[in-house]
Amino acid sequence: MNLLTFFRKPASIAALLFLFISIGDGVMLPFFALWAQKDAGVPVAWIGVLFGCYAGGELLATPLLGGIADRLGRRPVLLASTLGVGCGFLLLSFCHGVVATAVVLLLIGVFESVLHPTVFTVIGDVVPQEETRHHFAVARVLSSVGRAVGPALGALLVLRSLSTVFVGSAVALLLAAALVACLLPETRHAGGSEEDDDDEEGFSALLPALRDRRLGGLLLCFMLLEVSGSWVETVLPLSVHAAGTLSPSGVGLLFTFGSILTAVLQIPVTRLTARFSARGLVLASAAILIAAFGVLLASPSLIALVVAMACFSTADMFCGPLIPSAVNELAAPKTRATYMAAVSVANDLKDTVGPASGTMLFAVAASLPWVMGIPLVGVAALGLASALSRAPIADESVPVEPAS
Repeated sequence: MNLLTFFRKPASIAALLFLFISIGDGVMLPFFALWAQKDAGVPVAWIGVLFGCYAGGELLATPLLGGIADRLGRRPVLLASTLGVGCGFLLLSFCHGVVATAVVLLLIGVFESVLHPTVFTVIGDVVPQEETRHHFAVARVLSSVGRAVGPALGALLVLRSLSTVFVGSAVALLLAAALVACLLPETRHAGGSEEDDDDEEGFSALLPALRDRRLGGLLLCFMLLEVSGSWVETVLPLSVHAAGTLSPSGVGLLFTFGSILTAVLQIPVTRLTARFSARGLVLASAAILIAAFGVLLASPSLIALVVAMACFSTADMFCGPLIPSAVNELAAPKTRATYMAAVSVANDLKDTVGPASGTMLFAVAASLPWVMGIPLVGVAALGLASALSRAPIADESVPVEPAS
């Protein structure tokens, strides 16, 4: 596929947006705590609260705004969101103190609340259902590349000053806005009459999990599975530091290894598992994640950490592209962005509940997150496999063809 053909495909442009979004987050997140303490005059005790504001803005706004692309269209929502997040990062570089920083982070979260679900929606709009798993996998590959590239760029920018990392994040998001403005067409399908649209307004329409029990059960089990998986990201640095196995930079390299592994292997894994049932993929993913917890329980050595990270990345590659594909299948075209927003709510809850619960368990006993993670993953995976078996997933027996 030549470059011109690539940029004519809305699904390809949407996947490329994930690259810029992940670079934007990756540039500044590793250095945020240091900036807050040294440049912004934020007491150490409040830095965790500020991280909560970043996720909290998304969590509060998604139920209200997450499905707005079903009413206004995908393109204007993406344009406003990328511009809003980019300008928010620029403002952050001038912030000082807890209150100003918290307000800006909440605003960034509000704009970002519609970003991921709307990009997923663009892919769902233009890709046949039997090919969605492949295209969501491509988006995950580019996101993983961004998560690997972002911290490296941030490390270069921080040599100038800590606040410069926010300028780098802003540039990445503003480039995404330019991509939307210049190349992305509107992909919303016309469906239903104006009266139908009026009937869909309201809080309950923007939280479809309250009305669709299939979606609610699927997302609840998915969130529990993701919460247990997030303990690897949250608790592992603390565990490694307590054991003295790796330095802070070594921990960063370990997670970079996980991102690179996903970037390199996600597409081959998706192709190899194209004929697997949804139930089989979830159970295989859970088994691999349980193996990662078992390895971490058995040894704190460097080899054990590398094996556990490889297992964690592999489990994510098995299950990650399946969930948006399943939700896309459940949604009607005119409610696709709303349903994708429900996935975003589940992710935001995971980002809020996961770190808090993981660190609380670690405070009781260093091995407790891994001990508790094994049964939680098992129960969540069985529930998710059951929910997916009941949902009409169309791509279970269709081979995934590479994008042309």
